[in-house]
Amino acid sequence: MQKPFINLIPEAMIKYFIYCRKSSENEERQVLSIEAQLTELREFAKQQNLFVVKEFYESKTAKEPGREVFNEMLGEIEKGSASGILAWNPDRLARNSIDGGKVIYFVDTLKIVALKFPTFWFEATPQGKFMLSVAFGQAKYYTDNLRENILRGIRQKIRRGELSAKAPLGYFNEPRLRTIEPDKKTFDKVKEALGAFATGQYTLTAIQRKMFSLGLVGARSGKPLVLASVEHILKNPFYYGHFQYRGKVHQGSHKPMISKKLFDKIQEALVANGKPRKKRGEKGLLYKGFAVCGECGYAITAERKIKKSGLVYHYYHCTFKSRTQKCSQTRFLREEELSRQVQDMVQKVSLPDEWRKT
Repeated sequence: MQKPFINLIPEAMIKYFIYCRKSSENEERQVLSIEAQLTELREFAKQQNLFVVKEFYESKTAKEPGREVFNEMLGEIEKGSASGILAWNPDRLARNSIDGGKVIYFVDTLKIVALKFPTFWFEATPQGKFMLSVAFGQAKYYTDNLRENILRGIRQKIRRGELSAKAPLGYFNEPRLRTIEPDKKTFDKVKEALGAFATGQYTLTAIQRKMFSLGLVGARSGKPLVLASVEHILKNPFYYGHFQYRGKVHQGSHKPMISKKLFDKIQEALVANGKPRKKRGEKGLLYKGFAVCGECGYAITAERKIKKSGLVYHYYHCTFKSRTQKCSQTRFLREEELSRQVQDMVQKVSLPDEWRKT
């Protein structure tokens, strides 16, 4: 009977890489931090007289393949820079079948001749590789099962009318009860803004200014809400007591801010006034949008000036919008002078009167 293969390379000649991983996701809250893993593994290597040549660590989930540092380490092993890995537990190396399969394949092809874990025994024998594959499979099962449990919890919350997300403006997340409650500071202000827009007398930019005057600003910037955020607020069914999840609208258990009837009026006002209106050219400005600056290539704009005497003058100048080059055309040009220049240019390309009959 053939004996199982056992690696015969002396322990002192094996070069090891230390690999540490920590994900910020919920399922890894109880896992040691990277710093704690490094401390434990360095002490373990000292006790076992292991020759560690490099340490690799990263903060990334192992549920899916594609970890940059992990792949870099395997690449170094493939080059022969080391033939052993020291990690806290097999689930630090892989929680998916592809990465787990790579590790086992490297063991099969003797690119990895030793794997050390303070919490798990491994030897490069058929039985050891089988137990390692079981450990990887358990890690994947734990992740898949945890995901199902989380999704099941979300579905149950939806049945109860609870939204598992950040509360919209005017509400706040109650951490103790895990519900969404009205925010006393902003609830009435948002309600006033929604009611104002429903009248149909406001555009998006106008309601943006009104919300800013009410103190409704970006949480981090303290500046007026961007138009996309304003539009999202106006379209959010949460304010009339419902919420949207995966494309479907569900009945909520939270306190509504407005009625469904008012929400429908807001949607009608959005259709009528939601798109920014194009600026109409002022009457009497003959050459506005007619020409571009000969130096920087940007548009020539026009201004109307009314003197104290009541006389009206039209002036034209470059818009100076170029960020890459400075334009020296700072002089204003009266409309009469621009008309004279246009006339001179037209005369140069016009046909003589006597040619009209031929």
